[in-house]
Amino acid sequence: MFPPSPRDWLPEGHLAFFMADTVAALDLGAFYAPYDGDGRRNQPFDPQMMVTVLLYAYATGTFSSRRIARKLEEDVAYRVLAAGNFPAHRTIAEFRQRHLAAFEAVFVRVVQIAREAGLVRLGAIAVDGSKVKANASKHKAMSYGRMRQEEARLRQDIAALTAQAETADAAEDAAHGADVRGDELPAEVQRRETRLATIAAAKERLEARQAAADRAQGRSPDDGRKGRGCKPFKRDFGVPPDTAQDNFTDPESRIMKTGGGFDQCYNGQIAVDEGSQLIVATGLSNCAADQGALLPMIDRVSETLGVDPTEVLADAGYRDEATLAALDARAITAYVSLGREGKATPAVDPTHEATRRMAARLASDAGRARYRRRKAIVEPVFGWIKHALGFRRFSVRGEARVRGEWSLVCLAVNLKHWHRLQPAV
Repeated sequence: MFPPSPRDWLPEGHLAFFMADTVAALDLGAFYAPYDGDGRRNQPFDPQMMVTVLLYAYATGTFSSRRIARKLEEDVAYRVLAAGNFPAHRTIAEFRQRHLAAFEAVFVRVVQIAREAGLVRLGAIAVDGSKVKANASKHKAMSYGRMRQEEARLRQDIAALTAQAETADAAEDAAHGADVRGDELPAEVQRRETRLATIAAAKERLEARQAAADRAQGRSPDDGRKGRGCKPFKRDFGVPPDTAQDNFTDPESRIMKTGGGFDQCYNGQIAVDEGSQLIVATGLSNCAADQGALLPMIDRVSETLGVDPTEVLADAGYRDEATLAALDARAITAYVSLGREGKATPAVDPTHEATRRMAARLASDAGRARYRRRKAIVEPVFGWIKHALGFRRFSVRGEARVRGEWSLVCLAVNLKHWHRLQPAV
């Protein structure tokens, strides 16, 4: 006489059950903390349920809050996980935005649990990066040179429109008397002033970044154009080149070259365990180059699992003498390519001892065979993220929030892959 339970409509061992059981075993205190006391009145949905639904959504390729809200009404698995709750898309989006940092901590904890369960053995890891589109259009960016031109043009337009408004005010005063109001800014002036303020803010960001870069190169505001060497500087201190760009929608994203051309992107990094193909560390930056990112990724692996990996595999984008020397000092056997695939390997500087040792290691048949394992370890994981799940664009803006969403994506991928590994455990 009782109606059938939606749980009976899902096969035993379904991913939804695995997600629910895994999330229930995690410490979700960071998700509950903001709602302690009176705060719960503003958030009627259980955070555990919201976390489970979000992870299942990302693991099955649904990233839009509106699509997730529709799935909660139409998809049996979502209805089971939500226990008959139907949070609106805005509620889902706000929950995700509010707890991105907490998802980073959950990612770390899941990797630790996988290690305790024997899935992650941490023999060798492969590290790689991939460009993921930012939540911003490259057409909403402007170069520094164009900013200066637009700023001058807008100032002229505003001055002309203001003068026109003052002339009109004077004519109205003469016709109707001085008591009639006419001090409101015309809409054209308001629009131009808003755009002028946007461009001025973007100019300040570009100039601040250029000043930081100049200081990093040992340049001082007092140097002038003459400089300290034999060649004069081309630009004043803190003045960007005319080609430097800033994006109005997500100023922290950068133009990067991708397989489809140039676009506003972030560079997402992952370290993948060879034995399980689980992601054991994540990283993200707005720098298109991978150089300098290898050691921080290894440090994150060590912080999470308490031990360095025995081997590291990485492509030529991570090649750097200081990095290779640091890996040798930590007794980590590295296989880092010294040249791009299909291109001649650059000559090795004889003073770079760590690079020479790497060249000798990769010259052997065993070394080349070991390095070739890199593709089979890390590149399929990016294939799952970008092609199987379809995650090619972030939903949030700003580097800190984007880093949190990258951890959420990698956490969902890990849980889905762990679910596939379950019968073998």
